[in-house]
Amino acid sequence: MAATENLRPIGRRTRVGIAAVTVLGVLGCCAGFGFAGSRVEAAPGADPDNGKKLFDQCAACHSLGEPGDFEGPTLKGVIGRKAGSLEDYRYSAAMKRSGVTWDAASLDKYITDPQAFISGNRMAFAGIADKSQRDDLIAYLAAATR
Repeated sequence: MAATENLRPIGRRTRVGIAAVTVLGVLGCCAGFGFAGSRVEAAPGADPDNGKKLFDQCAACHSLGEPGDFEGPTLKGVIGRKAGSLEDYRYSAAMKRSGVTWDAASLDKYITDPQAFISGNRMAFAGIADKSQRDDLIAYLAAATR
């Protein structure tokens, strides 16, 4: 099965974004990383290298660095960040009022089905059904967005 087989765009958009993916205490590598004073551990068996491949789909809309000309917000510093809180990005009202702070659990739910987790958000992404792929992506994001 291809690493991106479970990534499916919805609506008129063909690019995949994981606002994580505004997204993101997420999982670190096996030793764990410190984020906002917390320590997070990788899911057993998570493969950040595969997560990097999965993120290639997200990169159509999201950067891991400074904000730029992207459809989605940057994911830099997303771990421990409140959803909808970057001042230089125009979030949906649903994202702003969600009350979500991005960590491993919230990212996993969001990446599974963004509309079910935060109804009315603007991210045109149907989600990733495969749990191991989500774990891999979250492990990569934890390392790449510090």
